Amino acid sequence: MAFGWIDEQAELRRRAGLVRTLRPRPADSPLLDLASNDYLGLAHHPEVAEGAAGAARTWGGGSTGSRLVTGTTELHTELERELAGFCGFEAALVFSSGYAANLAAVTTLGPHGSLIVSDALNHASLIDGCRLARGTTQVVGHADPEAVRKALGTRPGPAVVVSDTVFSVDGDAAPLAALAEAGREHGAGLLVDDAHGLGVLGDGGRGAAYAAGLAGADDVVVTATLSKSLGSQGGVVLGPARVIDHLVNAARTFIFDTGLAPAAAGAALAALRLLRREPGRAARAREVAAELHARLTTAGLAAVRPDAAVVSVRAPSPEQAVRWAADCRSAALAVGCFRPPSVPDGISRLRLTARADLSGAEIERAVRVIGETRP
Repeated sequence: MAFGWIDEQAELRRRAGLVRTLRPRPADSPLLDLASNDYLGLAHHPEVAEGAAGAARTWGGGSTGSRLVTGTTELHTELERELAGFCGFEAALVFSSGYAANLAAVTTLGPHGSLIVSDALNHASLIDGCRLARGTTQVVGHADPEAVRKALGTRPGPAVVVSDTVFSVDGDAAPLAALAEAGREHGAGLLVDDAHGLGVLGDGGRGAAYAAGLAGADDVVVTATLSKSLGSQGGVVLGPARVIDHLVNAARTFIFDTGLAPAAAGAALAALRLLRREPGRAARAREVAAELHARLTTAGLAAVRPDAAVVSVRAPSPEQAVRWAADCRSAALAVGCFRPPSVPDGISRLRLTARADLSGAEIERAVRVIGETRP
C-alpha cells in the first residue's frame, strides 16, 4: 500500500511519547503566554499591528512575486536599510522566513571545495543548510572554539564557521569572540544565527554580534528572524555588501521564493522603530529571564542559567514533559515542551520565554504553577 510505512512511523512515535499535534489558539486566549518567542511583547503592540495593516492597505496582501521580479517593494528596501543600520552592518537582505535566510546563507557561503564547521547543537535550519551546501561539513563539539580551531586545521582552502548565537533549547550563548578568533587564524568566515539574540542582547537589543564587537566585520555574516523579538514574520541576512550581493545572485531561497508579504515587512519595521525608541525592552527581557531562573532554582527545579531570554527546565522523560506542559495549560499557563528530536541530547524540557512585558505578579504565578504541576 502506498505510504503504508507512515502508519508504522506513527505507531513508533506514539509508543515513544513523541506524537505532535496542532492546537489552534483563539485570538483572546486566557493563557499566560510563556511559550511563544515574542521576547519583547511586540506582536500585539498597536504600533506593530498598524504597521502591518498600513502596509497591507498600501501594497496589498502579498508581494506578488519573487524579490527579483515584483516582490521587492520600497518597503522591503527601507526595512533592509534600517535593519543593517541598527545592527551595525553594511547591508541586509530580507527573506520570507528565518529558515529560508539560513538555508541561503549556509549554501551560498559553503560552496563546493569549502569546509563548513558546524556546532553540534545548531538549529535545524543551519543543519539543513549544511546538508544542502556543496561544501564538506564537519560537526564539532558544542560551543568549543578549540574544536573549531582543530577542525579548520585539517584542510586548507575556503572555510566558514557556523553557529547559533543563542541556542534555542537551553538559551546558552556561543563564545562568539573566541569563534571569530579561531576562524581568523585560518582565514575562515563566521556565520551566526542571531534569531534569539536580536532584540535581547547588545546595546538596545542590537544583537549578539554587536555585543561581541563583531558587527560590521568583513568576515562576519549574521542571520536573524523577524518573528521573535520584532513580533512579525520573515528573516534577514546581514553582512558586507559583497556578501549580500552574492546572495542576491546565488541564493535559491531568495531567487525562487516569493518575497516577504508587505504586512510582515511593515510590522517588522514598526517594531524595529519602536525598539529604537524604547531600548530598555532588551534589558527588561534579560531581567525577567534572570528572575525566572532564580525563582525556579529556589523552588528546586532544574533550570538552566539563561544568557538571553530563554529559560529551560528539564523534565524526567518525554511523556512527563508532555504531561507537565498539559497540566500547566490546565492551570492557564502556556509553556513550551521540547522533546526528541528537537533536543539532540535526548533530555526533554519545558521551555519558557522571558518576555519583557511580564509583570512581577505574572512571573510569580508562572513559577508557582510550574512548581505545583511538576511530575
